[in-house]
Formats: sequence, C-alpha cells, structure tokens
Amino acid sequence: MLEYHRRLPHLQPDPVYIFLTWRLFGSLPVSPSTSPCRTAGHAFVAIDQALHRPGSGARWLSDPHLADLVSDTIRSGESHRHWYELDAWVVMPNHVHLLILPQVPVPVVTRGLKSWTARQANQVLGREGQPFWQGESYDHWARNPKERDRIRRYIEENPVQAGLATSLELWPWSSAAPQPQVGRAVPPAHLIS
Repeated sequence: MLEYHRRLPHLQPDPVYIFLTWRLFGSLPVSPSTSPCRTAGHAFVAIDQALHRPGSGARWLSDPHLADLVSDTIRSGESHRHWYELDAWVVMPNHVHLLILPQVPVPVVTRGLKSWTARQANQVLGREGQPFWQGESYDHWARNPKERDRIRRYIEENPVQAGLATSLELWPWSSAAPQPQVGRAVPPAHLIS
C-alpha cells in the first residue's frame, strides 16, 4: 500500500479504484458552510455542492476549449500513457472528478494531469506562471463494487446536480457522453514523465 502526505494523508491500496477530485485555484467560496458534517463523505459533498454555486471563484473550465483540453488529457492518461484504467470522469467549470484503477502511483497521475493542463490552460488564458489548480487533491478508494457504482453515478450525475445539463448524456465533458477520439491535446511524454 502506497502512503504519502501533503496537507492530507493519502493511502493507495493495490489494486483498488480511486476517486480523485481536484479544483481550480481559488475556487472555493469565501464563506463555506459552517454546519458540522456527520462524516468526511458528507463534508466532501458539502464542499462539492459549494463549488456548484455562483460566485465560487474561477470557472475557467466553462470555456469549451479548456474543458476539451482537460478531457482529452484525462482520456490520454489511459489510452496513451497507460497510467490507469478510466472508469468515470467529469470536467466541471471549476473542478474535476475521476474514478480510476491506477497502474502507477496516484501522485504520478495527479502531477502529470494537473501540470500539463495547467501550463496549457494558462497559456490560453494569458496568465503564465500563476497557479491554475489547487495544490492538494482529494482521493478516496472504493472499498467494494457497490461503492464504486455509487461513485460512478455521483461523478456522471454531477453536471445535472449542478444544473448544467438536463441529462448526464448531454454534458460533453464526461464519461457519460458520447466521446470523440482522443488526440487533440495529448501531452508529449517528456513534459509529464
């Protein structure tokens, strides 16, 4: 079992599906809810719902070009880099959710995906050298197939819950939508190895 620490402890048992979430830098509301949560899972959902509210900071991934960039990079992590088996994913206006079966340590996955997309997105936005993603990522391992199915539904229904689409198939930046071929934004190996 891989264990690593940043601000939060992270555990990666082998082999297990991992639910990953990361958000844009500065995307949480200034005054998050102060209501106590019964569990860490409830706290996660409360923060995720706060990200759906207007006024929750940067929403750069509302730009279809940037959402395509992140989506293509996520898919290339499976098809070109072979970092993971991709089960479910969604790109929201200010955050990303993935459900993967890692083939490499999770820090390799998050560093590769976040660093490549941050550089490319910052070039598009004309804000080079500034933080794009929040440094820390959230991870949770699916303990059984039932939990994995629940996480997959949560991920794919996220745009509907946020009021961005009327059905999950209509949000183009998700595993629930029909997918184009990967290839528009495949990062060169030397930049993300």
